[in-house]
Amino acid sequence: MTEQSGQSVVLTGAAGGMGRAITKALLESGRRVVLVDRDAKALEELASVVGNAVFPIQLDISNGQAVDRLPDAIPAQFKPVDVVINNAGHDIGGRTRFDAGSADDWSNIIQTNLIGLMRVTRAILPDMVRRNAGHVVNISSINAVRIVPDMAAYSTSKAGVHMFTETLRGELAETAIRVTELQPGLTRTNIILTRYRGDRQKEKDYFDQFRMALEPADIARSIVFALDQPAHVQIAEMMILPVNRY
Repeated sequence: MTEQSGQSVVLTGAAGGMGRAITKALLESGRRVVLVDRDAKALEELASVVGNAVFPIQLDISNGQAVDRLPDAIPAQFKPVDVVINNAGHDIGGRTRFDAGSADDWSNIIQTNLIGLMRVTRAILPDMVRRNAGHVVNISSINAVRIVPDMAAYSTSKAGVHMFTETLRGELAETAIRVTELQPGLTRTNIILTRYRGDRQKEKDYFDQFRMALEPADIARSIVFALDQPAHVQIAEMMILPVNRY
């Protein structure tokens, strides 16, 4: 256990593959977790199997008014919020050349991955500033800093997360609040399945192109590493890539 054990964490995208791994790692580290996800059924199922140190909140982070009400939905025993982990995101309709894709798909990706992340942070951050304590963790992607063809909207959203995180860290430099960005490489989560709207053959074909990928637990372990650092240490940015072991 570290000095951060017992923290209260708000985790978005909690019911997805990455979110479940992060939830497990957080609970094992002695933290309490407010599970936030738009999928009510998956959220209920997750909450039913992970124990009593969680509180589920069904929320679509692209709904600005609902996000603004998030602090009021968090029960007293999960306050104050010590950590917010912005994990929610998607690439529905992605891996398509920009001119051939849907403008609505592109807009929805940015609305969730960037605007939603900023709104969640805005909802939680003022209390952290008031207390001069807290930790903001944003999950971006290697797409934030590397060009990947046919992923214009997703990469733009993650590049926005990268610059938002950098700017936020600068704005909070005179406070004790820590700001961390994680940039995972290819990870075996259900974001690929949702990208192709449930087409499992396309999901399989996508992963079959590559000889290496990370597991959600790898990202979860990295997050806990950043959270567990002494209060005077800030892990600003961490890029996590798989190794070809075949």
